[in-house]
Amino acid sequence: MILRRGIRQPVLGIKKRDYWQWLEQLPQHDTCGRLTQLCLALEKASNCKKVLTAQGKGRHFLRQALNKKLLAVAIQHLMHTSKLLEWYEPALSVLGNEDLTEPFLSLLLVVSDMNFCLDVENSSFLDDSWLLPVADTYETVPCRELGMVLKYLNGRIFITDIIPGSQAEVDEFVMTGDIIDEINGISLRKSPNGQAGFVLQKFKGKPLNFRIIRWKWRDGKIYKPMLPLLKLLQEEVPDLRLNFEKPTEECEAKCLEDGRLLYMLKYMGKVNVGMYGGKEVLDQGIPTVLDKRLPPRDVSFDVKETEVICTDKSSSKVLFHHQYPEVSCVGRCLGNNGKVFGFCVADFPEAPGRSTFDCLVLECNSEQECDEIVRRIAAGFKHTEWFV
Repeated sequence: MILRRGIRQPVLGIKKRDYWQWLEQLPQHDTCGRLTQLCLALEKASNCKKVLTAQGKGRHFLRQALNKKLLAVAIQHLMHTSKLLEWYEPALSVLGNEDLTEPFLSLLLVVSDMNFCLDVENSSFLDDSWLLPVADTYETVPCRELGMVLKYLNGRIFITDIIPGSQAEVDEFVMTGDIIDEINGISLRKSPNGQAGFVLQKFKGKPLNFRIIRWKWRDGKIYKPMLPLLKLLQEEVPDLRLNFEKPTEECEAKCLEDGRLLYMLKYMGKVNVGMYGGKEVLDQGIPTVLDKRLPPRDVSFDVKETEVICTDKSSSKVLFHHQYPEVSCVGRCLGNNGKVFGFCVADFPEAPGRSTFDCLVLECNSEQECDEIVRRIAAGFKHTEWFV
């Protein structure tokens, strides 16, 4: 968010600028040859065949930069490269504003003292989401026929069936709906039809090492960024059978957009709870709003990485938009089947001494969904006081 904030966009350009475009130009401005490690990380992100967009390449680089403690180096080099610094509007950005850049850089230097071990090979969904799938390695002995039926769809190679009695069935490793990401180190992202067969023919008679992307995530449920692809796949292959429970109305009430979840909720209203915004006021604020019996409004509730946005479904008008530092507490109401939750926000966060707090109340489709949203908001800002 900081790297994107205030980037000047071309007046007549159709292609939108992203922070990756100035990052990939850094090596051109290295006159002293001091950025060897940074250049290698940028080159790896640029040449990665599993990411196709500027967003994906930028995310790939950031993961490398955290592993190799290079993030502060990149920002320092930007500060000394006036041509690239001109990309940022001083009045709107962090990186174009010297007063804001210095404390941000100090925080990055603190981050450089931390040790990260992020998987940069599991990158085939970075174009779509920060949330990474489960990726496993499948090794099998040389065989005449593996027994996997494949479907090429939107640059992915899906396993749609496993032939009975085949090596794949005997190994009991792959499942229908999984994606073949690479074979013996060769990426199959955006491969043309038949590419997997060509690669297998190349390694005929040799041991095979598959990198498989699972459609199931760590919690046993569907990996959400893959949901639109799986729905399309089932339209293309009506007989496809996946080993998971049919989505309930609760799941259908959520839709995926750019790797995020939009929850379809009902906004019940808000009430001012005074000068104190601790979790105790939720016991007062939530019932007060419900007792008003205001007509509920159908809304989409977007829980992002740094903020929440509530939009009226009928008018598309933003009802409220709050950064996590504005949230003082969040929790759900144990009555009403546990489907109601509320959170308190400062109405004047820029003036803490004069601020009072509003309690905003929403109703979910189920107790489980309510619990999930509360936890997501709490995880978004670790200092938010919360309870479930």
